Amino acid sequence: MLKNKPDIHAIAPEVVLDFLQKTMPFKELEAEHLQELARKCIIDFFPKGTVIFRQDETKVDKFYMIQKGGVKSYLKDDGGEVTLKDFRGEGEYFGALPLIQETNANLNIETVEDTFCFIFTKEAFLGLLQTYPRVTHYFLRSMSEKLVRTAYAELRQHKVTVRSESALYLFSAQVGDIMKGKLRTINEDDSVQNAAVLMARFHIGSLLVSDSNGAISGIVTDKDLRIKVVAEGLAFQTPVKQIMASPVMSIESHAVCFDALIRMMKQRIHHLAIEKQGEICGVITTHDIMVLQGTSPLYLFREILAQRRIEGLYKLSKNVPMVIRTLIEEGAKANNITRMITVLNDHILDRLLTLLIEELGPPPVKFCWMLMGSEGRREQTFKTDQDNAIIYEEPNNPEQLPEVEEYFKTLGEKAIEHLVGCGYPRCPGNIMASNPQWRLNASGWQQAFDQWMQTPDPQEVLHSTIFFDFRSGFGTSELVRTLRNHLTEKAPQQTIFLHHLGKNCLSTRPPLSFFKNFIVEKNGEHKNTLDLKRNGLTPFVDFARVMSLKYGVRETNTLGRLQLLAEGNHISQELYTETIEAYEFLMQLRLVHQLSMMEQDKSPNNHINPADLTDIEKQPLKESFAVVRRLQNVLSQEFRLND
Repeated sequence: MLKNKPDIHAIAPEVVLDFLQKTMPFKELEAEHLQELARKCIIDFFPKGTVIFRQDETKVDKFYMIQKGGVKSYLKDDGGEVTLKDFRGEGEYFGALPLIQETNANLNIETVEDTFCFIFTKEAFLGLLQTYPRVTHYFLRSMSEKLVRTAYAELRQHKVTVRSESALYLFSAQVGDIMKGKLRTINEDDSVQNAAVLMARFHIGSLLVSDSNGAISGIVTDKDLRIKVVAEGLAFQTPVKQIMASPVMSIESHAVCFDALIRMMKQRIHHLAIEKQGEICGVITTHDIMVLQGTSPLYLFREILAQRRIEGLYKLSKNVPMVIRTLIEEGAKANNITRMITVLNDHILDRLLTLLIEELGPPPVKFCWMLMGSEGRREQTFKTDQDNAIIYEEPNNPEQLPEVEEYFKTLGEKAIEHLVGCGYPRCPGNIMASNPQWRLNASGWQQAFDQWMQTPDPQEVLHSTIFFDFRSGFGTSELVRTLRNHLTEKAPQQTIFLHHLGKNCLSTRPPLSFFKNFIVEKNGEHKNTLDLKRNGLTPFVDFARVMSLKYGVRETNTLGRLQLLAEGNHISQELYTETIEAYEFLMQLRLVHQLSMMEQDKSPNNHINPADLTDIEKQPLKESFAVVRRLQNVLSQEFRLND
């Protein structure tokens, strides 16, 4: 029982009052009622990993407000499957709904870090609702019994994830707008003890570090103090500069929070300095974004990094659609959605290969796991087929070659099996690292690309296009950069190869009749549908690829390639604008279609029935297909394909 917990303490009413005066909906209360409520408050501490509520079991008789830390809320169905709902951080609450409805807990509530909560009795909370209709409205606004019961029933039937109760602001809120408090710094020659004192005084988890000239030279966090000072037994007078992280990663204050989130996840950091007109003005943390957002990809990110068993990644990979659904609901652009899918999939791959190498032992030579196709272009949707390969250093000693080949054979085969376990299907064309044909040393890969480009057979050109979108996935990325430099230097000179590549781009015609009606499949499994990928998206991808190879563009992402081509005046600004708009619409339509299929327990595909679209959706689809024709006309002129 809570009353027996040693961590429960009475707390000075003025501390609670100060907190409530800054928190909705309490800050709207009259002063005397707010003071009375503050006097009834106690504080409790819950270590990370504490399950405070268990769904359907815990009898809720108190209202909780998070003073510091954070919790996650989630549901478990009858089969034990977990559906993550959202994150709640400082200033947010839990327990209101079961108190209002007089039911047991409807969600599991578990702390994701050490957490302090202000706690109010059921009587105090319900008395507040009776006194203030506005407060009652605040809590009931999105929590009607019918809505919650319906959503809960759907979850039980594995149909759909719970929708967030609050709007997702990742794509509208700028980092400068959610920055909290003043910029706090410490001199790099100051002691770590003083850093701890300042963090405690200002209730913050990090300090920016300045040098003797006042310039920001690093950052020190409470985690640094725990791991680098306390755990290592360093003297408390140790200068901050000995434990700080440097240089400090920063982001412009006008950047949206989604970009900050992506950057922190890619760099595996939890703090970013905010820069305004060349000056550092504050800090944003992953915690700030998690509080801002509902269903957070940071949960998945953290759980991926925490896995110690490869098999533990299998279930986590299946949570990616849940995160993506929230982005789609908010109206995020397709490019942002695929960026998020790519980051999450990359982390799953990184963790998988890290654990596998721990199991197999260190590789005998440097290597890199290459990603190709949609993975290489960072344009994955829901569980795109695998397209991967291995590039490795040639051993100095030729006698070591059998050992090298055997190691990467084992690595490739095991990794592919585990990726299948994570839900990433095998490549139908066997373009995977388990195939010895696609495990080559650096010179072997250069020779392969030279062969494709210098003696181009039309069928071989068609087969090889998937390889030209390669990027680094895991390991020594310098091997991949060197290969890309080789390709960028050689490709513009291969006129016959580029001619064949351009000609292949014309082989797929947009599915529009002369009268601009949709041309659908007449029979078979996909009768009355059109293939959104093959007939819609692929021509954009092919156009960007061949033009980038001709003009030495190193980027692999389709939108990134198009931007660089426009900046280099290789395509007109008008064509660039209409091309990215059409491509993003097609990708958005594909993502929504695939998500809808998955929520109906169907395997996602790219076949849509135009009859299922509204008139408003049909018009931009037709316009997008019309852009394909314009791109093909540009290629015909660029490579003289009509001569």
